Amino acid sequence: MSWQDQLSTLVYSTDKGRIEPEKEETVTPSDGFAKVRRETKGRKGKGVMVISGLGLPQAELKTLASKLKKTCGCGGSVVDETIEIQGDKKDAIKTLLEKEGFKVKFIGG
Repeated sequence: MSWQDQLSTLVYSTDKGRIEPEKEETVTPSDGFAKVRRETKGRKGKGVMVISGLGLPQAELKTLASKLKKTCGCGGSVVDETIEIQGDKKDAIKTLLEKEGFKVKFIGG
């Protein structure tokens, strides 16, 4: 290899930035039931209602979570494929989920 070939070899470039492969969003399919359970583990005794099994993509989960938070008048968040709503608002969650077309199944006591 001559010295001219070595000079033409690209060593470093900033014109494209970091190239990362696009991550495909995988959604666990739903069995037709929205599972609602109350959890206090790891929250210093404060209870949250955890809603799972919806089978929705992340963007739709966030819009549903915001509807639930507005209806219940409390806070909450989307964690992985579940929605967490603060407090014990079982009835309000059930009515809104049924209005959205989900069958609701309560898990636990």
